[in-house]
Amino acid sequence: MRCPFCGHDDSQVKDSRPTDDGAAIRRRRQCEGCAARFTTFERIQLRELTVVKAAGDGSGLRREPFERDKLLRSISIATRKRPIEPVRIEKLVSGIQRQLETSGEAEVSSKRIGELVMDGLKGLDSVAYIRFASVYRDFSEARDFEDFAGQVTDAGRE
Repeated sequence: MRCPFCGHDDSQVKDSRPTDDGAAIRRRRQCEGCAARFTTFERIQLRELTVVKAAGDGSGLRREPFERDKLLRSISIATRKRPIEPVRIEKLVSGIQRQLETSGEAEVSSKRIGELVMDGLKGLDSVAYIRFASVYRDFSEARDFEDFAGQVTDAGRE
């Protein structure tokens, strides 16, 4: 593992333990070159996933590797300034990734990922759910947003 301080290629693991959500291993390392200490997180990857998206220019489909950080970033944007523990967001992201990896498919549609995020946010926070939906469902006018928010509010009363 390359040292982030001096760039030396060798480091020694001083401590290793699972993260709070159990989805990664936290390793405390020490550089053998400059003696600096740093932390790395290692996640288990069950399979390589490819995301299949519709090309924005209408030219068909485009494929790109699945990026966990991209998924985390989009959920973090939807949950920004909401009273949600970061560990719950991590668990949601890990759960979605695990569902995708265990589905048996090497390729997954961006639509499927969006639906999994919607399902997860619906149970986590209604405001984050509506925020994500407004981008994911591509509301074209305020009325679309109002109708969707009204459905969420009505469903919460049942």
